[in-house]
Amino acid sequence: MLTDSLPRVSLAFLPTPLHEMPRLRQALGGGPRLLIKRDDQTGLATGGNKTRKLEFLVADALDKNADTLVTVGAIQSNHCRQTAAAAAKMGLRCELGLRSEPLPRPQWNGNLLLDDLLGAVVHWSRADDYDAVLEEAMAAARAAGHTPYPIPVGGSVPLGAAGYVAAVEELAEQLQARGERVDRILFASSSGGTHAGLLVGVRALGLETRVEGISVNKVGGLADKIVSLCHETAALLGLDLRFTADDVILHTRYGEAGYAVITDAEREALRLIARTEGIICDPVYTGRALAGLTDLVRRGAFGPDETVLFWHTGGSSGLFGKAAEFMESEK
Repeated sequence: MLTDSLPRVSLAFLPTPLHEMPRLRQALGGGPRLLIKRDDQTGLATGGNKTRKLEFLVADALDKNADTLVTVGAIQSNHCRQTAAAAAKMGLRCELGLRSEPLPRPQWNGNLLLDDLLGAVVHWSRADDYDAVLEEAMAAARAAGHTPYPIPVGGSVPLGAAGYVAAVEELAEQLQARGERVDRILFASSSGGTHAGLLVGVRALGLETRVEGISVNKVGGLADKIVSLCHETAALLGLDLRFTADDVILHTRYGEAGYAVITDAEREALRLIARTEGIICDPVYTGRALAGLTDLVRRGAFGPDETVLFWHTGGSSGLFGKAAEFMESEK
């Protein structure tokens, strides 16, 4: 295994399911064969992709004798929720820096409610960027006499990205057992760790599979960040691999509405997969990626003989924190 040299704790239910979506394909009028990789089923506090990253990050925290995991995110952060759950499972404390105005406790719902249920300490921050939010939360933990371990937003550092190098190996084994292959992998791309890990894994295994991210926001510079993270992750694993910006495929048009802004495209996509396959997605990440996938299929971007894998990165609990906004189209 490519990641065997790294310390790792067991947090996820692996391997996650891999199955076909024939009714969604039919609803889209045909097009490519559609598969889905269910990382919403990793099991840790409603699951999600960050659990794979946290297996390596938490192991490093334990090696460094930390007693507190500290990370940052938006108010409905899936990453923060999974970090809080990982801390609880491993007997650690968790402190979260949320970049938001304080929200009265009776209004806590979705992932934020789960953060509280899991015992995380929440710090509200008005800082301009997540690096500053993380430093604020780290300082608070140190001031309280704890030994904190910092996890940047999304766990998108080489150790975190290694979780998705391992995930590609898992997928390759599943496909080999079924005698199948996939031509493209599509997924939500945001902080870059999942994207980088998939790219490194595909390249290291010599798979002829295109890795295509659906950008969930308008932030610039993501491709350059992913290239750097690919090189750092490969170096961590002792792999001599080189990447350029041309290797990073990002469908940026779908993020133009802005981060966490729900449009009719996300509403339609979430209802479509729910009503054809019984699968629940969140409106911020998987919903936006799924909206991109359905649009690309309808526009004929894929050949009918291709197999396209949609990597479900989880986050369904965040849907409940956005219920009012999601239902606006019903007014």
